[in-house]
Amino acid sequence: MKKSIRIKAAMTALAALGAAALADAAAQSNEIFVPALVYRTGAYAPNGVPWADGFVDYLKLVNERDGGINGVKIAYEECETGYATDRGVECYERLKSRKPVAFSPLSTGITYALTEKAPGDHIVLITAGYGRADSVDGGVFRWNFPMLGTYWDGADILVQHVKKKGPLKGKKIALVYHDSPYGKEPIPVLEELAKREGFTLIKLPVTHPGVEQKATWLQVRQQRPDYVFLWGWGVMNSTAIKEAIAVGYPRLEMYGVWWAAAEPDVLPAEQAAKGYNGLALGHGAENNLPVHKDMMKFLYDKGKGTASKKEEVGQVLYNRGMISAMLTVESIRTAMGKYGKGVMTGDQVRWGAEHLTLDSARIKQLGMEGIVQPLKTSCRDHGGSHAASIQTWDGQRWSYTSGLYHADYKLLQPMVEQSATRYAKEKNIQPVDCSKEK
Repeated sequence: MKKSIRIKAAMTALAALGAAALADAAAQSNEIFVPALVYRTGAYAPNGVPWADGFVDYLKLVNERDGGINGVKIAYEECETGYATDRGVECYERLKSRKPVAFSPLSTGITYALTEKAPGDHIVLITAGYGRADSVDGGVFRWNFPMLGTYWDGADILVQHVKKKGPLKGKKIALVYHDSPYGKEPIPVLEELAKREGFTLIKLPVTHPGVEQKATWLQVRQQRPDYVFLWGWGVMNSTAIKEAIAVGYPRLEMYGVWWAAAEPDVLPAEQAAKGYNGLALGHGAENNLPVHKDMMKFLYDKGKGTASKKEEVGQVLYNRGMISAMLTVESIRTAMGKYGKGVMTGDQVRWGAEHLTLDSARIKQLGMEGIVQPLKTSCRDHGGSHAASIQTWDGQRWSYTSGLYHADYKLLQPMVEQSATRYAKEKNIQPVDCSKEK
């Protein structure tokens, strides 16, 4: 009798588990999965946390405010990478079984590794403001979308800006860079521009994570470059500014890429960081737009926000994470416009990402007027926008100190094509004829 009761209990438990599994599968079949590769721990956490908060908050906002994308809810899951390429690949391999339509690797090193995997898995890589600059070429890099701007864009724009102060012939520009794929990305463009403009490029690599830079800045003091371009991330940026102060290098002549121009980069140096400049990738620390008000209304006022403090909403990196998520959502929405309002596949979202148009009217509808530049992707251009301006830290806040610059594609396009062609030959890829794509 007891045995019979145990068997019945076991069968009931199994049935319950089976029902739960079926319910979970049914729920997943009605959701679009968008994973978030993040780093909330380690040396890069001060910068990684606000980006991750902005990214996740936007996905939550679309679910809470809109009921999902055209009625289809977004499922998301964070995976901690610590900015390490091997851990990023592990996260990707673990999460791809849930059939994600798009990944935001948040690391150029991880992007390099996943570039070879994504085509076989049919998963879009949206690398907003980072990744491989040559992946603008959608004929070769079918699954990579470096939207908003590439590091080649950034390098060219910085040179355009300092050139306005006077001819660069005979001058010195030092590149203090994170010794990783990310930090090395701008070098080809800066080398080419050095030949054209007649300046000397001084390359000063900094080892991960960048807390020891005394030798680097001693070289800066000895060589006295006219300008320093900082291609850092995480604690490396604030350390660089402090070391510049220590050797007496003027912050007015320092320019960071957009990943070296946020609050965590300047606040540790306090007032001494005043005058430091950085690229603004279409946005700065705006916090009073309709999208920010919606964040408060639908998330933070209800205790559903991701950031530990609501004051983080609207900071530079929070905005960038939020915009990165928006680009993913709008790529999915564009795909739905062609394939119908339902759960999308990776192939369908790839088409959406390649046919994404964000004009000023749509940007205004999204509540992001003024922080997102109009963007239009195509097979020939997976970036869609190649513009940035200069912002300067005044000791308390970031302020725009230039108009909008556009990267010079008469210079960059041949370099993109040459690099993409070389990659295609190395990987035995047959490029797509973009003139035949619709």
